[in-house]
Amino acid sequence: MNNQWFSKVAIWLVIGLVLFTVFKQFDRTAPTDSVSYTQFMQEAKQGRVKKVIVHQSGTLDVTTTEGRRYTLTSPGDLWMTGDLIKDGVQVVGAPREEQSFLMQILISWFPMLLLIGVWVYFMRQMQGGGRGGAFSFGKSKARLLDESSNTVTFADVAGCDEAKEEVKELVDFLRDPQKFQKLGGRIPRGVLLVGPPGTGKTLLAKSVAGEAKVPFFSISGSDFVEMFVGVGASRVRDMFETAKKHAPCIIFIDEIDAVGRHRGAGLGGGNDEREQTLNQMLVEMDGFDTNLGVIVIAATNRPDILDPALLRPGRFDRQVYVQLPDIRGREQILIVHMRKAPVGPDVRADIIARGTPGFSGADLANLVNEASLFAARRNGRLVEMEDFERAKDKIMMGAERRSMVMPEEERRNTAYHEAGHALVARLMPQTDPVHKVTIIPRGRALGLTMQLPEMDRYSMGRDRILSMISVLFGGRIAEEVFMNQMTTGASNDFERATQLARDMVTRYGMSDSLGPMVYAENEGEVFIGRSITRTTHVSEQTMQKVDAEIRRIIDEQYALARKLIEDNKDKMHAMAKALLEWETIDAEQIDDIMAGRPPRPPRPPGATTTGQPPATGGRPSGLPADAPTASAA
Repeated sequence: MNNQWFSKVAIWLVIGLVLFTVFKQFDRTAPTDSVSYTQFMQEAKQGRVKKVIVHQSGTLDVTTTEGRRYTLTSPGDLWMTGDLIKDGVQVVGAPREEQSFLMQILISWFPMLLLIGVWVYFMRQMQGGGRGGAFSFGKSKARLLDESSNTVTFADVAGCDEAKEEVKELVDFLRDPQKFQKLGGRIPRGVLLVGPPGTGKTLLAKSVAGEAKVPFFSISGSDFVEMFVGVGASRVRDMFETAKKHAPCIIFIDEIDAVGRHRGAGLGGGNDEREQTLNQMLVEMDGFDTNLGVIVIAATNRPDILDPALLRPGRFDRQVYVQLPDIRGREQILIVHMRKAPVGPDVRADIIARGTPGFSGADLANLVNEASLFAARRNGRLVEMEDFERAKDKIMMGAERRSMVMPEEERRNTAYHEAGHALVARLMPQTDPVHKVTIIPRGRALGLTMQLPEMDRYSMGRDRILSMISVLFGGRIAEEVFMNQMTTGASNDFERATQLARDMVTRYGMSDSLGPMVYAENEGEVFIGRSITRTTHVSEQTMQKVDAEIRRIIDEQYALARKLIEDNKDKMHAMAKALLEWETIDAEQIDDIMAGRPPRPPRPPGATTTGQPPATGGRPSGLPADAPTASAA
């Protein structure tokens, strides 16, 4: 940075000096005359002027008989020379002032050279500065992280033990390739890291380079594509040429789906710039000129749209799946991130991990950061369990909007709406336990009912989906029964319930009348590497049966939820009253209401239980059973 600043200052100083010299040559300020022209001619007639030197600029250097010298400017008198000669004055013409050859070239070419220099400077700035300037379009934008500056190791990666074991073999290849080559084995050309966002794919690739102590080139897939034709392919060639000079090394391409999509996916199907870049990458990874010692690690969360030629053995030999962490993985990730924060003695990573199903590594890092911010706002010295509780509520349900003023009638309607969700969730089988119910506006919702799963789940059963549909209908039914009205607060509940019922019939084969058959149409989008044609293999009569079956499921679950609410009106009133009084109730207060006891007062801030996870869960991902569910008003 200092060298760049010094070079810019030096360039501008040189330009300023040259400009000063040029302008000085043209700046010939006429001297001030000490004697008038009339007085000079009178002295010449009187014989008092001995010698006059005449310059081309019209300046006269006068020497008198008394030895006095002065300078004046001639007014352009044509007869002056003749008159001076008649008066006996010696008239001498001054020799012509010749400029040096170098100064002549500088004066004549300087404006053009200045314009060229300014143009080159601005082109260098637009194209990234010191890496070739205007001629650096085809240069690779990969950033080199050498072995001395990369301090990330496998100890910094947690929650993906299986993926870590898969890539550990790469470290052995890079450290001692002869060990495998003498037995006929060859080093893998490429490894594709596949997984949801935030699971640590980039961190895993960096840890491989850190463990192997080899150079690490990092680039994004979008860095290859520019508006100029051929730039992407040129950058691929330059990147691999640079990597071969540092072999053995690792090239990491993040979001490779930006350049590695199916070829011919566009409407025209032409050989566009992105496809030329992909073709060059295919050749560099496994062509006639094989790059030995260069391992390509790529990351994507869209493996379904990648070109098949990119995924074949010889290019990306291995596909490593980096999944969302389970409860043990979340605990390990939390321990890694808690090293950077002063946590209190009451903080237990295992309890937080139980209350955050569906969280990725990035979500857990954000959770620790949010907890630290909450601790800083209350001027605490340690990050306590209360801060993690508030952070999880904020991440999952959104920030509280306590300044929002709600009319009492709408507040009462929200209380019964959320009580309806909570009651049905407690009485239906195979539903997740209700963890917290609140009527404090959070995010875009006026109230929320939070359910936490007791364990990590990876699939859903038919009865569980039916129970989820009933829970979603509980809010609208409570409004009808107790408030004698219908509001727009249940629109999202209806949308989710209808989608679950439709998936049961069209995708999961959970309908007795229609059987185990998929009725969903091809919903592939244009430009994602799939055919743009839309085919329908289901007749109109069959679709009518599908609609009738969806309607039957919805009506049955709606009637079931209504019966549960009408049979437990006293518990509904008690729960709504508690919500209106305290705004938020937890699982223990709900247990008291369901057992017919008066609910206990809210627990003081900071007091937590160790039996059940004290905080809300994470963001839904993949199957709805993977994560906590929230019913919003």
